[in-house]
Amino acid sequence: MSCSLANNKPLSIRFSADSSAIVFSEIDPAGLWQIKNGLNTDTVHTDLVAVLETPADEDTSGMEHPVAGKLEVTDSTLVFKPEKSFVRGKNYLIVSFMNTNFAGTSKLIRGKLDHSVKPQQVMLKR
Repeated sequence: MSCSLANNKPLSIRFSADSSAIVFSEIDPAGLWQIKNGLNTDTVHTDLVAVLETPADEDTSGMEHPVAGKLEVTDSTLVFKPEKSFVRGKNYLIVSFMNTNFAGTSKLIRGKLDHSVKPQQVMLKR
């Protein structure tokens, strides 16, 4: 799902203008269509995006904490809205499997195929 080669643009992951949500854009159209048609019926979509609050520098536990929220689909984006507001000054690790693939043409030619899909990870600071 959403692992097509049709879209060569990288996935865009950013905060919304008011920093109340995380917006995913430049999603492969075939993948976005699958998300729209299965978001409320397929539990696989819950693993499509993970939002984790990273520990502060003074936090010795070193553990990331998942941020609870829900996904909403618009005409061209996927939006993650947290249950509790994002905290100013905190870092959030976003992990997404959208627009990923096992291997591009260059990896195929070089013989460097992966055995698993590698997620895209982005660190956002509120």
